[in-house]
Formats: sequence, structure tokens, C-alpha cells
Amino acid sequence: MKSVVEALLSQAIETLKQQGVLAEDVSPRINIQNTKDKSHGDLACNIAMMLAKPAGMNPRALAEQIIASLPADPRINEAQIAGPGFINFFVNDSWLEQQVSESLADEHLGIKRAIQGETIVVDYSSPNLAKEMHVGHLRSSIIGDAVVKALEFEGHTVIRQNHVGDWGTQFGMLLAYMEEQQNNGESLDLADLEGFYRASKQRFDDSEDFATRARELVVALQSGDEYCNKLWAEFNSISLEHCLALYKRLGVSLTAKDVRGESAYNNDLQTIVEELTQAKLLTESQGAQCVFLDEFKNKEGETLPIIVQKAGGGFLYATSDLAAIRYRAQQLNADRVLYFVDQRQALHFNQVFALAHKAGFASEQTSLEHLGFGTMNGADGKPFKTRSGGTVKLVDLLDEAEERAIALVRSKNPDMSEEELNKIGKAVGIASVKYADLSKDRARDYIFNFDQMLSFEGNTAPYLMYAYTRVASIFEKAELDMNSIQGDIRLEHEKEKDLANKLMQFSEVLSRVTLKGQPHALCSYIYEVAGLFSSFYENCPILSADSEEQKLSRLRLAALAGRTIKQGLNILGISTLEKM
Repeated sequence: MKSVVEALLSQAIETLKQQGVLAEDVSPRINIQNTKDKSHGDLACNIAMMLAKPAGMNPRALAEQIIASLPADPRINEAQIAGPGFINFFVNDSWLEQQVSESLADEHLGIKRAIQGETIVVDYSSPNLAKEMHVGHLRSSIIGDAVVKALEFEGHTVIRQNHVGDWGTQFGMLLAYMEEQQNNGESLDLADLEGFYRASKQRFDDSEDFATRARELVVALQSGDEYCNKLWAEFNSISLEHCLALYKRLGVSLTAKDVRGESAYNNDLQTIVEELTQAKLLTESQGAQCVFLDEFKNKEGETLPIIVQKAGGGFLYATSDLAAIRYRAQQLNADRVLYFVDQRQALHFNQVFALAHKAGFASEQTSLEHLGFGTMNGADGKPFKTRSGGTVKLVDLLDEAEERAIALVRSKNPDMSEEELNKIGKAVGIASVKYADLSKDRARDYIFNFDQMLSFEGNTAPYLMYAYTRVASIFEKAELDMNSIQGDIRLEHEKEKDLANKLMQFSEVLSRVTLKGQPHALCSYIYEVAGLFSSFYENCPILSADSEEQKLSRLRLAALAGRTIKQGLNILGISTLEKM
């Protein structure tokens, strides 16, 4: 409803401009809030107070003129002035009843599917195949996947791109160690990638012969040597299996088909340099080939370089990122390309995006967006580490989350079978880690805390999963299917209207996820729906309602709430349970 009121106010302001009441250059930011006191309306706006001074008018007098200029709309029953000049809006109950009834009948819960959906490429997760995934990969993987699922739910064509690190000098070291093990008749053990990497690095540091062989293998690999490519493909395949197992465990929708790593652009890197040369964008600086864009300067006012080729002829991340942008814009025909990468890479992506547009690798119509995220920190406020100070493997984090959740569920259900206990505990453990991350503003750092994320109170996964089971239990007692119940919903009690109003905001919240890449907005929304459902449940008897008609109406409203909670959690990549 906020978008509806915003549109009506915009039209009223345009009318007042035409009448000369407001200046033509007035373009206020319309801020609409839900009112806390429903007797004073459903939505409130302070637009009259914002415009009163430039208009030279009393806020209440201006509010009267704004209300008089509002177009008639069946969705709004009335607009009133409150206090010093607030405008409060009352939603039409009949319209609200119609909307929730239609949403209940719609498999997409009233979300309007995009008529002409965009093609959106999403770059996320992007682990380094030389090592195991660690906690630093969690945010990119789950935030990116939540946005992907929201975009698909809206009807857009989404192309997932897992830009894995599968190229570079480190692979010479790894291939040399693989070769050495095989030549010594040892079985190739890549179960512990971190251990394998450390062992190869130790050999590289200790043996000059080994280091020389590693460098030779890098050259051979980059030259397309068949033997090296076979070793390289074998290593990457095993490493990728580690990633795919974690994606499955996390409920992340990335597959092997979505992988398009750095190596995919290797043959295009020299072409990128040549085209930048032809466009007269390259400048040699200390032997390196660079691009200097005036809009990027350091604190001293010096223009910052974008290095696309090192003095020795090697290429950098900027070069492969430019090649990836060209592929995504010109081959995949992307309307938008979203990058879920650490916030600390903001300057790099801003530079690369600006250069890609300037060089014509992507048209100005192709939106290139870096949706950065902060770091996951420990209790000390520093990046999350093991007790010994090492990097925390993602698999170890998930193992501990599951163990803690199983113990928690066991304490609440001592008589539950071990099989069911493990099933519920594992689901709660994974959901808790994901939700604790997704519920935070992605642009900010956050403190990782097992006790908080596994709590059954507050804005947590266990609370929301339990909220869904409460809805499911009502339908189990009524011996009805939540997903098939249909019919009209009548809103008689204030708590019913509160819940219905919130349920009608699903589309607006989803737009915030897909346009701004902010899953935490969806988390807050689901939490609010769960809270309003609880209030509705406590104040409006369902199975013991005053009449059969009232009972069915409340069951339908409960079904819409339950389905909305479930759909919201599914978009976040969190599975619901029928029992906890």
C-alpha cells in the first residue's frame, strides 16, 4: 500500500504545481510509514510539513490542499490531517478483504509476475578452487542465492555465474605436488584441500627443484599443454565437488553448470588489451598497461590506475573482470549484472564498471551493480577466526551449528526419536546460520554468535520456523490442507486487519530485495508477519470461532499467513518443518 499512497501523493503534488501552490522544481522524497495507532489510520506521511516552509504555508493548511488534490482511489477509504500536519490514510476494508482473498487463491500469493522480465546475471559465491571454502564465502553464497530466488519468483530470467578462482600461478604449485605424489606411487588424497595446499606450499618453499617444476607447469598450463590440462581438470573437478556438497547442505541453488571461472576468459585477455589500445584508453606506466579515469583519484588528487597488464605481460583481476563483463553483456544479453562481492572491493568494481562502459564492452543500458557486503566477525569485532587464529572452514562451522541445534532440540523434546531429532536439528542448525547472516544489512559487518542465532525468541530462524509449525498445527487439528483452502476472507477484528495489511506488503518488500539486493528487508517482514499472526491467533479464536463462517474466514487468513511465511523463508533458502 505504500507504493499506492506514494503514487497518489505524487499526483496531488503535480496538481498543486500546476495550480501554482508549489514551485515547479519541488521534488520531495515521500516517506510513508505504518502508523502505530490504527485508530489514526493505517499509513502516515509528513509530506505537508516538509513542503510547508518552501511553499510559505502553514503545514495543516498545505495538508488540506494536498488532501483536496488527491485522486479518488478505491483502495483508500479516507485521508485525514493529524497533529501539526501529518496526513493519515485509511485503507478501504472491502478492498483489503478482496485483495487477501485473491492472494489466497493465487499460487504466487498476489505477487504480480514481470510481464517483460529482465535477463539478470548474478555473480556470487566465487570460491578459490585451490582451497576449501571458508566462512568468508558464506555471505556471498547465501545473499546472492536469496536475491536470485527472489528475482525468479518475480518472473525474471536469472543466469547464475560462479566465477571460481581456477587459474593462476598457484595452480603450478598444486599440479607439481599432484605430479610428485603420483610419480611416487602415492594415492592422490584431496579430501583435505587445505592440507594439500599447505603441503604443496611447503614443498615450494623448501625445494628449489620443486619450485622450478611448479613454474614450468604454470607456463605449460597457460600454453594449453594436454598433460597439464588433464592434471588441472582433475584437481578442479575434485575441488568443485567439495563446493557443491556445501551448496547442497546450505540449500544454495548453484550447480556445476553455473561455474564459469577465471580460466574461461583466459583466451580473451590479450584481446581485451588490444581493444583498449585501439580505443586509445591505455597508457604505459612503469612498464604496465594502465587506464586512468579522471573520476577516480586518491586523497592527494592523483588519478588512480586500472592495471590491465603487468610489466611482465601477466594479466590481473581487472582484465578477467572486463572480459567477463563483455561476455555477460554481449553474449548473455544481460539487462543487469549483479556482483555479490566483499564491500572492500568497491573501488575495484567501480573502476572496472566505468571502464567497461567507456570501452563499449557493455552498453550504458546494461546495469552493472556491485552489491557489497561486510565481514562476519567474532566477539572481538575482528574477522571470524579459529581459536588458533586460522581461517574457519565453512564445513566446520556448519558441523558445529548442527551439533548445537540437535542438542537444543533434544533439550526441548527429550522423547523424540533420534532420527527425527537429527533431521530437525540439522535443519534448524543450517537455517540459523543462514538467517543470522541474511537478517543483517548486507553492507555492514556483524558479530557471529551461536547462542543468539539458535534462540527461539526474537528475529531468528528457530522462532520463524516454529511460527510456521504453529500455523501448520492448526490445519492438522482442523484436518484441512493449508495449501488448498480457498474462499473469501472477512476482516472483522482489528487484529485481522493488522495481519491482512501486513500480508499485502509482500510485493513491496520483495521489490526491495530484487532492486537493492537487501534480503534483510524480507527477514524483517517475515518476522513482523509472524508477530502479527501470533497476536491474531491470541485475540481471534479460530477453531472455536463464534460461527462456521467466521471460523473458515480465519482459517483462510491463517493459511495466507502460513504460506507467506513459508514462501518468504523458501526465497531465503530456508526450509520449513511441519513439526519442531
